[in-house]
Amino acid sequence: MKTRWLILSLVILATAGHECAADRAGVTSLTNGSVRYVVPDKPYVVLKRGDVEAVIVDNRAVDDDVLPGHRAGYSGVASLKQKRQPRNVFVPAYAGLNFEHIHDGTTQDRDVLFEPRRVPMELRRIDEYTVELYQAPTKTWKLESCSRYRLLPDGVIELTFECIPRSKTFRNGYVGLFWASYINQPESLDIHFRGVGDTGDQREPMAKWVRGVTPAHGRLSTHLAFNDTRSFKHDADFPLSLVYNRSRHRYVEPWYYGVCRGMALVQVFRAGDGVRLTQSPSGGGGGNPAWDFQWFIPDYEVDKMYRLVMRAAYVPYTSQDDMAKLASAEMRKLAQ
Repeated sequence: MKTRWLILSLVILATAGHECAADRAGVTSLTNGSVRYVVPDKPYVVLKRGDVEAVIVDNRAVDDDVLPGHRAGYSGVASLKQKRQPRNVFVPAYAGLNFEHIHDGTTQDRDVLFEPRRVPMELRRIDEYTVELYQAPTKTWKLESCSRYRLLPDGVIELTFECIPRSKTFRNGYVGLFWASYINQPESLDIHFRGVGDTGDQREPMAKWVRGVTPAHGRLSTHLAFNDTRSFKHDADFPLSLVYNRSRHRYVEPWYYGVCRGMALVQVFRAGDGVRLTQSPSGGGGGNPAWDFQWFIPDYEVDKMYRLVMRAAYVPYTSQDDMAKLASAEMRKLAQ
């Protein structure tokens, strides 16, 4: 078992920071002019494949039989269900894989830090299993973006996010981005990942299972990769307490899962994207944790495209080893 984890960790290290030809070519309608789409009449699209149903919504309010009581400002996967569990894993009023924040570490008004909620999005249906959310350059940050949600044959959701900074508006020289998933009353608020203690030792560690627990919103909230030595300047009174409040653990493999009503939500990332795993015990209200992630673009350039790719699987929970096998397979696919 130790040999398998060591080999996997070495593969992750080998792919970290690697840019392939596919990353330089446009994927979404933001960067690829050959992409064709239609704009639906409704603010959401229902995607079904295999045992999974995912409802992708823009940031408008909805209140109908499909999305009862869905609040404005929450885009992404408004509903995620599976044949074994017909109840939505996400808080119905909110969403999962929700584009939440744009920031540069400076203290700003709430409307500025939550600009993805405020600026209108255009819902674009690409095909039967693919939807995009396009957002024009935002008022303050001037960040143009497109989020592609694709439901794969096995029911896994692949999120491809492309963005282009259109102006030198980020004062600390980096782009900070944040995605939130608000979980609907799980039995346990915690997340699980393969990691080590935050000792400051950047040598290749031997991973063990870590139960990510945070005592309160904004305390011990963010888990960095074991070899993430980046430091991002930020104001002492920066109001988004989840962003820079580090935990006592670091992840070795770029994925984690949480369990809700017998189902596991597994979020898998590319090592080279350098995401930071973030959690809150109450982000969606009492008993509704937030299982989140962050992405930073250091030394950004105006009019240059940047891309994040991740996958989310919603599957019956069986064992930690089974979740690890699933995540390993998805990591290999993402690295191709």
